[in-house]
Amino acid sequence: MTKTQKRGTMLAVILGSGIVFLDTSVVNLALPKIAKELPSRLLSFGELEAQAYVANGYFITLSALLILGGALNDYFGRKRMFAVGLAGFGATSLLCGIAPNVELLILFRVLQGATGALVVPGSLSIITASFEGEEQGRAFGVWAGASAATTILGPLIGGILVNSISWRAAFLINVPLLLIAYYATVRNVPESRDEAASGHFDWLGSAVVALAVAGLAFGTIRGQQQNWQEPVAFVSLGIGAAAAIAFPIRMKRSSHALVPLHLFKSRNFTVTNISTFLIYGALYVTITFQGIFLIATLGYNEPATGVAGVPATLLLALFSTRFGKLAARYGPRLFMALGPAIMGLGLLYLARMPSDSEPWVLGTGSSGQIVPSGGYLADLLPGLVVFGIGLMIMVAPLTTCLMTSVPRENSGVASAINNAISRVGSPLVVAVIFVAVVSSFYGAIRERVPGVDVGSPRFREQVAPLNPPDEGVSPVVVRAAVHLVLPRLAAH
Repeated sequence: MTKTQKRGTMLAVILGSGIVFLDTSVVNLALPKIAKELPSRLLSFGELEAQAYVANGYFITLSALLILGGALNDYFGRKRMFAVGLAGFGATSLLCGIAPNVELLILFRVLQGATGALVVPGSLSIITASFEGEEQGRAFGVWAGASAATTILGPLIGGILVNSISWRAAFLINVPLLLIAYYATVRNVPESRDEAASGHFDWLGSAVVALAVAGLAFGTIRGQQQNWQEPVAFVSLGIGAAAAIAFPIRMKRSSHALVPLHLFKSRNFTVTNISTFLIYGALYVTITFQGIFLIATLGYNEPATGVAGVPATLLLALFSTRFGKLAARYGPRLFMALGPAIMGLGLLYLARMPSDSEPWVLGTGSSGQIVPSGGYLADLLPGLVVFGIGLMIMVAPLTTCLMTSVPRENSGVASAINNAISRVGSPLVVAVIFVAVVSSFYGAIRERVPGVDVGSPRFREQVAPLNPPDEGVSPVVVRAAVHLVLPRLAAH
């Protein structure tokens, strides 16, 4: 490959996978306006129902089909399937942007998730097939930094698009970027596939793994939405767990297994996936509850909350490539151990943040502060910088370790397994923490407001920790919720 082709390949994979990652967080900020402005013609969805289906239809479909998408990349050709995914994601993004009602938007979001499942695993397998040695490590570093940065920058970008233009811009912005990625793919990406793949494709195994991932993802999301008060979530989790147990049995008996079980004989591959589950779970928990704490307890506004995460993003963008090259040269073990340890130190610093830290209100007219507040500079920024340094050290070496631990012909499905673990494992970890938050929340309310019936349906609907209470709830209860429970969580 020439230098021009290599640059074009990196442009294609970064744009393609970055947009798929970004679409989750960007669109989430558009959900309230979508629910208010877009009519429900057929099924009479309420606003909360509409938001849930628009967000979860995409996430669950994407997560459930990732492993199938990775296997299709290896089997039919990575360039071909990546290009199909880009074209499909662009077309469905356009359809989402012009959807006339909620029902069609939900359908297009489901299709968008299905096409995205071809793009994400294809991006890493293309890098594996196109680069070698330190050059490959550098490419992994660029990809990993860009992908992690989109997760952190998503809320900021989404807020700008939705507030300045329209919620439809959150979808339509994808189209020109994907056209560039498609052109770069066709012109520059070399074709590669698993040359040993033959016989029938394992569609039954695909259905089993999709059921496993979708069951676990839907059960986790539904349980959080309903405060674990209905059986549907537990039934879904049970189905997902049963399918997850059945999957390796199916793979062992199949002559053309969707996922070759010999991949897990590699210690590096297995350990890397366990690390992904834990580290990305911690990352998503941090992002989720940090936003809640800053807004609900400290009084930050949404723009300031989005800007707060920029230091970590800059560290990733500037230095992850360097650590990708170092991991290729010296091996990833040291970096994968050191990075999470430093991230933990950053979280310990953030845990000491006082609940009366001076808030930062950005861009609200005469009362807004352009200069960061003293509370942000003293209580938040140092911890975020340390956390970002750990993330910067760890992300690219983890990707390098994953993709060099398996044969090149299996790179698509290996990438898909890791992405599925990060996408499903993260909400599972958040769900566990959520249960602790709910328990602490209701216990604190009972202590602070004697006589309140925290078990009543009305109370649970109106004063759930992750939902804004309405005006009918006592101010005493509201203050107990946002000034007592979340600071207690952060302190422990």
